[in-house]
Order: sequence, then structure tokens, then C-alpha cells
Amino acid sequence: MEALRSSTDTLFILLGAVMVLAMHAGFAFLEVGTVRRKNQVNALMKILVDFAVSTVAYFFVGYAVAYGTTFFAGAPVLAQKSGYELVRFFFLLTFAAAIPAIISGGIAERARFNPQIAATLVLVGFVYPFFEGIAWNGHFGAQAWLKGTFGAEFHDFAGSVVVHAMGGWIALVAVLLLGPRRGRYNRSFEHPSPIPSNKPEQYRFVMPTTNHVFLPGHRMMVQIQSTWFPLYDRNPQTYVPNIFFAKPADYVKATQTVYRSTSQASAVWLPVVK
Repeated sequence: MEALRSSTDTLFILLGAVMVLAMHAGFAFLEVGTVRRKNQVNALMKILVDFAVSTVAYFFVGYAVAYGTTFFAGAPVLAQKSGYELVRFFFLLTFAAAIPAIISGGIAERARFNPQIAATLVLVGFVYPFFEGIAWNGHFGAQAWLKGTFGAEFHDFAGSVVVHAMGGWIALVAVLLLGPRRGRYNRSFEHPSPIPSNKPEQYRFVMPTTNHVFLPGHRMMVQIQSTWFPLYDRNPQTYVPNIFFAKPADYVKATQTVYRSTSQASAVWLPVVK
């Protein structure tokens, strides 16, 4: 009877782990669908590598930090209780890997590959298991203190705080540090709207007068070369941490269109400073 109960518990957790694992595919499709086409392969690769690194970090370090259990044992030991500990690890791994998945979606198109993978290693191997052990394994007597002070322990519903809230808090800090996605939205950051393709759009750029003052006798030449974009920025069409340090190999050929019509005219307005 005990063997049947153990096998049933293991099967139940395994099915739950498979469903959460399938949720990661949803994370991947969601993120790929929210980035520009030229960055979709890069985003998908980051998601896959994030999960792989999360698995290694949680297997060797994170699970031991949270529960004090390691897998450096023989097969007979690991197979006890119908392999319950291994399946439990798999189930909790799918939650641990959700942390970098949430962060990845928040900082899409703004993070370099190597730093993001290094952050995943630290978060899943050390930071997340530390709080996981407090909430779900009673580390440091935190749960006992809550029960003694407030009459009840902290109960987390399906990882809503331990997993999702923690991932959201870290993603918020990362977004504030990295800033918004450049070149994706127009209008304003308060009311953003995507830039449509093959459609004339109006852009207004205000150049600082301290940098563009024409004194009497100066000759002025206004040149339009492929687009108005170089007036205020350079776009190599390849993600680089700082556009001003873009290398020649970062610049990819792109077709830009400057429209000219009576209703959609391009113009430069120069104020006269007296």
C-alpha cells in the first residue's frame, strides 16, 4: 500500500511538472512575439540557454541550498520511493527556471547574451533558492517566527510570491537600469504606439540651439541622406550596448524611405536668433 501511495504521489508531481514545463514554451512564444523580427532568433536562443543553465545551476547548487539535498548518491538511493526526490527536483526546477524567463521577457532586446546567462546562473543557483528555502523549507526560523508572532505561517499559492513576484521585482530593477527599448515605440513613453511599416509617419526632432547657432556670414547646407534618423542618432541595425561605440561590422544595410508630398512633406525649421 505504501508503494502504491508513493508511486501515485510521484506520478501526480510528474504530471504537474510536465504542465509547468509546457508553460515555458508559452513564455518563449510570448517573448518571441513581442520582439522585432530581426531579434526573434536571438530571443529564442536566450530562452533555451536560460533553461539549460538553470537546470545545471539548480541541480548542482540551488536545490541543495533550498532543501539540503544533493544528488551525489548511487542509483539505488535516488530510486527510493519510486524516484520521488528526482521528480520533486524536476517539478521545483520548472519553477526555478521561471525566474530568468520572467526577467528575460522584461528586458527583451536590451541585454547582451553573456551577462544575462551569468545573471541566470547566480539567480537560480543562489538568490532564488535562498528565499525558496525560507518560504518552503523553514530556513532561518522565519516561518516559526511568523507563526509565533501572527499565529500562522506564510503560505505561498502556486509560487505567486516566491517565484512570480520575485521574478517581477528583479525584472523591474533590470528594466529601470536598462531603460526602454529604443526605436520600438513612438509618440511617448506614457502612451506608446508601435511604429508601423511601409507607412508615412511624422517625427519631430528639436536640436539644441546651443549646438546649432548660425551667425551672420555663415554658409549653411542641409543634406538629406536616406532618412532623417541621422539627425539625432545612429542606427547600425544591430544591437550594441552603446551606439557611439558601434563597429563597422555592426552596421547592416537597411532600406529607408523618405516621403515627399504636399500633405506629408519633409522639412527643416531653423529658428532665427537675434
